[in-house]
Amino acid sequence: MASSSSSSSGSRKYDVFLSFRGEDTRKNYVDHLYKSLSDQLIHTYKDDQTLPRGDSIGPSLLMAIEESQIAVVVFSENYADSSWCLDELAHIMKCRDERGLIVIPIFYKVDPSDVRKLKGQFGTGFAKPKRDKSIIKEELWKKVIVDACNISGWEPSHIANGHEAAGIKSIVDTISERLFSLDEDVDDDLVGMGTRLQSLKSLLDIESGGVHMVGIWGVGGIGKTTLAYSAYDKFSHQFQGHCFIDQIREESTKHDGLKKVQEKILSALLKTNVNVQSVEEGKKMIRRRLRRSNVLIVLDDVDKDDQIEALAGSHKWFGDGSRIIITTRDEHLLKRENVKISHASLLSHDEAFQLFNRHAVQEDKPPIEDYDTLSRRAVSYADGLPLALKVLGSFLRGKDKKEWESALEKMKNIPNPTIMDKLKISYDGLELYERELFLDIACFHRGDLVVYVKEMLEACGLYPDIGIKVLIEKALITISEYGRFEMHDLVQEMGHHIVRGQHPKNLEKHSRVWKKEEIVEMCSTDSTRENNEIEAIKFFCFDEKALLGFFKLVSNMKKLRLLIVRSPLFSKSLEDVEGPSFLSNDLQYISWENYSGSLFPADFQPTKLVVLELEHTLQKELWQGYKRLPQLKKLTIDDAKKLVSTPNFDGFPCLENLQLSRCDSLEEIHPSLGNCNSLVNVYVSQCKKLRSFPTIIYMKNLETLDIRNCEALVEFPEIHASMDSLKKLAIIWVGIEVLPASSIGHYCTNLISLDLRFSDTFKRVEGNFQALKHLEKLKIEFASWYQPKLEKLPNDLLSNCNLKRLNLSECKLEDGEIPCDVGELFNLTVLDLSHNNFSRLPFSLWKLTRLKALKLIFCEKLLEFPELPSSVDLFRGDICSSLQSMGEFYKNCKSLSQVTLSNSNNVTGVNGLLQCMLHVCPSLSLTSFFILVWHMAYLDSYYYFY
Repeated sequence: MASSSSSSSGSRKYDVFLSFRGEDTRKNYVDHLYKSLSDQLIHTYKDDQTLPRGDSIGPSLLMAIEESQIAVVVFSENYADSSWCLDELAHIMKCRDERGLIVIPIFYKVDPSDVRKLKGQFGTGFAKPKRDKSIIKEELWKKVIVDACNISGWEPSHIANGHEAAGIKSIVDTISERLFSLDEDVDDDLVGMGTRLQSLKSLLDIESGGVHMVGIWGVGGIGKTTLAYSAYDKFSHQFQGHCFIDQIREESTKHDGLKKVQEKILSALLKTNVNVQSVEEGKKMIRRRLRRSNVLIVLDDVDKDDQIEALAGSHKWFGDGSRIIITTRDEHLLKRENVKISHASLLSHDEAFQLFNRHAVQEDKPPIEDYDTLSRRAVSYADGLPLALKVLGSFLRGKDKKEWESALEKMKNIPNPTIMDKLKISYDGLELYERELFLDIACFHRGDLVVYVKEMLEACGLYPDIGIKVLIEKALITISEYGRFEMHDLVQEMGHHIVRGQHPKNLEKHSRVWKKEEIVEMCSTDSTRENNEIEAIKFFCFDEKALLGFFKLVSNMKKLRLLIVRSPLFSKSLEDVEGPSFLSNDLQYISWENYSGSLFPADFQPTKLVVLELEHTLQKELWQGYKRLPQLKKLTIDDAKKLVSTPNFDGFPCLENLQLSRCDSLEEIHPSLGNCNSLVNVYVSQCKKLRSFPTIIYMKNLETLDIRNCEALVEFPEIHASMDSLKKLAIIWVGIEVLPASSIGHYCTNLISLDLRFSDTFKRVEGNFQALKHLEKLKIEFASWYQPKLEKLPNDLLSNCNLKRLNLSECKLEDGEIPCDVGELFNLTVLDLSHNNFSRLPFSLWKLTRLKALKLIFCEKLLEFPELPSSVDLFRGDICSSLQSMGEFYKNCKSLSQVTLSNSNNVTGVNGLLQCMLHVCPSLSLTSFFILVWHMAYLDSYYYFY
């Protein structure tokens, strides 16, 4: 029977039916109980008619009992004196048995034992003569009285030490909880609300003391208000006062808006009309009147700090046990002391289908043909956003298949205005630069790595470091675990919709153009009209004809600030093709693949240009003569096979980063580079004809100089001035014979990292390493195992005790050639002596108490492993073919967790090694360690150099 109630509770007319004896309780206890129930929005039936004793109960009253979820029976001294009350009780107990009605008895100034046994004043009243009283009815009355008394109930005299008001509150709280448990699955709109509400409940921590503020944050239309109201509906009865204040963002913009919101809060909680003279007075009144009250306040749709300051400025404004819920699209507003944040989540795939179906399917009609396929398209479009699912479902409800197909097709180009308007609220609240930043990300950079895109956004003056954070806090974008820009499909569509504006089909009126098909169409129109609207364009071109058309198209764009061309083509036919006749002087960022062989336009004077990236360009030189680019910070030229000369760097006073790579025809770099004081990083790679590097005259800000794979470079760069900022120097596989370490030691004394990898022309390293007092990483390596060995290592190579990483791999070091000073490098954490010819280490490792990793890979003459210090956690001894015995090199280790010994001879005593490692990591199994020992030879480790 109870189950039928559960299934139909949502259709019941009343929450509570009150059964009581009027002359005992109507104007006192029941009146107070009824008011308290009403204050909690509990719909209660209370019959106020006064009937003569003996009159029979009416059919409307019987119906009211049947249409209630809970019956509260207030037994009082004269309750049994009324046949009306007894008939009421009989029908209540019948509905309990047959319909699952919940019955709660209250024993008001009567002992439950006297009621059950019909004694005392209650029994006297039952014995009085009554109209239509019969033996059968009397027995029925006795039975229902006993049955009701057997139900757990309340004795007001035993609740809250007999204080009636507190006792009534406890009873009403219990009734409210029982009602919520009956109704919590009824509302069709609350799909997926159960788990979300449970999560919010844990943050609210209703049962604990103190004052808690919880913010619900998320994108527009995600269900923040619905979740907040569900919590309000469920928990409000547990507070002395409660109010739900919605549309605060909108209300605050009106005249005296915040003041009127304060009045709403105070009036609702104090249950009287309150007038506030000013916002400051309102703050004082809230603090003064509520600081001892236990209240629940929901502040819905907050978008400014001053709103929170005016309405809930401090936890101290409210009494112990109070809870404040704030919903907002801006996470930044919630980043204040002791405010917990609940991140509103999108619906799961199943939840989304459930919600969509409830709005799209008509119960009295079968679904349309191909409903499953079409509904999947609609749900996919909404991407878990509740607002979109409701709007789309309601819009498509009752339409036929063709109308569905047409509507879904239309949404690709013309989004639903209701959804867009809701989402656009967050965009409208942004500053101008934040809007531009959002539109750039929405149009060009979704799915791109943030670390790369930031440079582009910075170049365009969009302040990405602060702006990206703002967009995240506004729930407009996210950053994936892989560091890429992401956003909801509909948020991105909203951005596209804003860009298209009033001219969705006229691309020339859009501020940004990014769709390949649309750009190809523009390229084919032969338009010669100037364009002052398009400010940013990104073109992925896979067709040479389209690229030629693009040259003409971009020549008409007079206000372009961002130009990105991605073209995997590399055609010699472009070598003699004339490129753009004009490029906008407003350009701030250029990244172009496959530029033609022609020079940049002669009148191209991009004084705002910050980044210039050219890849696969066929140019021999970028432009003729001297150009001044006062804002240029980065110049990258990659795979420029025809390039024979670089620009004059005197025209780039702000240049910080220079990269020249795979410039096969480049023989020299313009000598002005040596005077480029602003440079921070220089990277020159695979320029196989490059004979010399400019003399370094004035590069005091240079931090990294990396020259590699330039075989024709036979001399180390000449240095004429101090380079105190240089921290990293890498000279890798170039054609030099002698490294003038004296020059490095004299001018580059603040080096932290020195990477020297030599080709077969190299002969010796000159001394003066003792001057490198700050050196932490040193790597010396040869390109080929078969080349002639180094004449000798400098005597002062390891004079610096600050070294943390030392790599002398592939130096062909024999016994007696490894510096014994290695054993004195107390700060060393990584030591790599792989690919050498020594048989034993000539020094002990016991002083290297900070050593974490030791690598002796491919030391084919090594006879024994050295005894490891206790600090080592990684050891690699692969391919040591002359090893006579493994020994107990590990016996002192306290953190050894990774060992590889593949293809090394005489590896015995593995059990002891495993026991040592198991002692360090007891959670790993023996099987795991065998895999570690025998099969990790080719896995990378975080201890690798560079």
